[in-house]
Amino acid sequence: MTTCDETARSAFLAAMARAATAVAAVATDGPAGRRGTTVSALSSVSAEPPLLLVCLHRLSPTCAAIEGNGRFTVNLLSESQSAISDVFAGRGLAQGEDKFATGDWRLGADGALRLAGAAATFHCALEAAHAHGTHRVFVGQVLESAPGAERPLLYQERAYRRLAPCAPAPV
Repeated sequence: MTTCDETARSAFLAAMARAATAVAAVATDGPAGRRGTTVSALSSVSAEPPLLLVCLHRLSPTCAAIEGNGRFTVNLLSESQSAISDVFAGRGLAQGEDKFATGDWRLGADGALRLAGAAATFHCALEAAHAHGTHRVFVGQVLESAPGAERPLLYQERAYRRLAPCAPAPV
């Protein structure tokens, strides 16, 4: 693993804080356990076949559970679900408290954990996992996706944000 000095690291983090990103709760359930975490690093990889990429810190217990279960869901949080983001990020949760008690989680017949009221949900079969730097990069083949009716929650400059239309550009 390549390391950088603290100045370069701080500059990188400050620059990345300018990026507005979607916020999602990644969840998995199965023989390797029920786990979940908050992510803001997610992206579409391909539409044919439908593939989704998520990055999780390598020390997150969710990483081993995803690899052991071979499936995960990406629940794109809606504007009203910032409390779920906080809990899945480890904030505001008492020791031993079940994070899945926050929000309306539904376990489908296919074993996928879906969050009611999410802006969108993606049920994925694990296709690949790679270690890069401090994170594990997971690529999932999307088995099922569903858009919700809610607007997505964003994160930028270390705060939650909402989408707003831009004013028309002057001509």
